[in-house]
Amino acid sequence: MTITRFAFPTAIHFGAGARKLAGPHLLELGLKRPLIVTDRALAALPVLAEFRSHLRELEVALFDGVFGNPTCSQVMDGAKAFNAHGADCIIGFGGGAALDVAKVVGVMATHPGDILEYVWDHPQVRPITAELPYFVALPTTSGTGSEVGRSSVVSENDSHHKRTVFNARLLAKAVFADPELTFALPAAVTAATGMDALTHNIESYLSPAYHPLCDGIALEGLRIGARALAHAVHEPRNLDARSDMMMSSMMGAIAFQKDLGSVHACAHALGAVCDLHHGLANALMIDTVLDWNRVAVPEKFAELSHAADVEADGDGTAFIRWLRSLKARIGITGGLAAHGVTAADVPKLVPLAAKDFTAQTNPRPTVEADYERLFLTAM
Repeated sequence: MTITRFAFPTAIHFGAGARKLAGPHLLELGLKRPLIVTDRALAALPVLAEFRSHLRELEVALFDGVFGNPTCSQVMDGAKAFNAHGADCIIGFGGGAALDVAKVVGVMATHPGDILEYVWDHPQVRPITAELPYFVALPTTSGTGSEVGRSSVVSENDSHHKRTVFNARLLAKAVFADPELTFALPAAVTAATGMDALTHNIESYLSPAYHPLCDGIALEGLRIGARALAHAVHEPRNLDARSDMMMSSMMGAIAFQKDLGSVHACAHALGAVCDLHHGLANALMIDTVLDWNRVAVPEKFAELSHAADVEADGDGTAFIRWLRSLKARIGITGGLAAHGVTAADVPKLVPLAAKDFTAQTNPRPTVEADYERLFLTAM
């Protein structure tokens, strides 16, 4: 029998006001000089200033050089900021991009070379051997669940091809998951990141990898997110809905250590070629890819329907209709073409999707010709 290893080690402080506990937590450990890693847009908003008001006893420096799909150069700049401040810890504050950069700033502040030398598929991948700076995470979106993940996705500076550093050392030592930090998110961002969370739960459950713990988490994460997403979009200060989406997001990220599938393979390609927001890319591809996948695992689609409170129909089409209806209710309309993708992009998208590591665990084998059809259908 194959031996499979399971691990769920992250300490999570969850609930309204959790952000106020981060400063005291660091002080208890004797840490006094944090570097906050955040994105450029968030740094200018009151939510960051309010958070910093709870860190008055600390000597805080700010790195706000994260923007768009995060790149390798942003990581290296963050490491320089860490060393210039003489920082002793890192606070990741933001959405998936900021948190992914924050995770590996600590790697490059303590290790030689370039961050690309640490990606999992580098032919001479460097090991992460030194002790990393203490890292805590505060998510301000409910989508990627990066705060509980053991990987960081960054893009090559020129090609924008997404690369992944994967190591359990990247896990946050503590997460302060405060749904109040998501109150100010615009509806469109809430919708796109929320669809990212649902996609993580759905794809991880459909993955053929063996991980019953993740299967249970994924189905419950979908159940929670399915009931909450439209409320979070249309009632931005609904604490219950925002809390449910933050929990669904974390559960999806925990579940996808089991692996993902071709929705993400397509989304990663769309991010690289068209610079499309990752959550939006998932939302635009999910119903097309799931319609392709449903014949491979109809029994799993019945379970997804049950979790989403959709009456199952035996072949998965009811669940896909529900997804399309949900997207319309939260304002995600049109296909890829309506969001700037052209038929001329498809030849560049196809090989990237087919080679993506998430494509390996799609429940239905999918080759380049299939990806071409999927992209054209999603147009």
